[in-house]
Amino acid sequence: MGSQSKTISLVLGSGGARGLAHIGVIQILEEQGYKIDSISGSSMGALIGGIYAAGKLDIYTEWVCALDRIDVLRLLDFSLSGTAIFKGEKIINTLRDLIGRQNIEDLPISFTAVATDIEESKEVWLSSGPLCDAIRASIAFPTIFSAFPYKGKTLVDGGLLNPIPIAPTLRDLTDMTIAVSLSGQAKVVSDELPTIESNPEERNKYHQKVLDFIDGLQWKDHDKEEDAGFFDVISKSIDVMQSTISNFKLAAYKPDILIEIPKDVCSIYEFERAEEMIEVGRRVATARLDEFHRSMVSSSNE
Repeated sequence: MGSQSKTISLVLGSGGARGLAHIGVIQILEEQGYKIDSISGSSMGALIGGIYAAGKLDIYTEWVCALDRIDVLRLLDFSLSGTAIFKGEKIINTLRDLIGRQNIEDLPISFTAVATDIEESKEVWLSSGPLCDAIRASIAFPTIFSAFPYKGKTLVDGGLLNPIPIAPTLRDLTDMTIAVSLSGQAKVVSDELPTIESNPEERNKYHQKVLDFIDGLQWKDHDKEEDAGFFDVISKSIDVMQSTISNFKLAAYKPDILIEIPKDVCSIYEFERAEEMIEVGRRVATARLDEFHRSMVSSSNE
């Protein structure tokens, strides 16, 4: 059976800005004829997967590729609650403007966002109700974004307990399961990344829409070295935790194809590198699928 006739359950892992590579993976899967019938995602995987299930990935891709570092900063709304640095409402309101208000059960593709019930210390699978609420809950990483109250529960980032949520797809009636991990083995990849030319006069038309969606914030000067150190510690801590949990999850639930994005391609907060991350996703997915197809041909000839 060739890829032209294969239906797949797609599992999209957590990993912050590296999750933009999911876009490139999805593009390659579609170009090679795979039909995505089901998606399960944690954190950034839930965001990209939910947008794809809603049929709005092209719109989101154009939008996110127009972001620069200042745009990203403007999307961050400081929280005064003392429980998190950012509220996360600007991000989710911008997302609603881009994809509209949709319920998961009305989507053309089966979709599950995985969050964590912080009070009960267990996974929560969100497969019905408002799509943006499910995404908001799944991306609520503690200390970074405020927890999301949902049906009497206090929900936070799904990647805390399940960075690569294969289990929600186990009952799918698809031909195969493809999982995308953002915690792949670190590699020296700087020379392999695409070079993105930056020309302000040729910025995507969505750039102005970004500025229209969000209010400007006044930023004071900070010690850049101190700020970088703070976020680097957070980024590396999350990577260590999620890499360890991912290994356990993959040992318990083995997908038919595992696509691994190296964890050193970018940090969790470098969302201004969207074009690079999408291209990384395309390259890694192409190489892994080619390897899989060769192994299938080889085994059939034995």
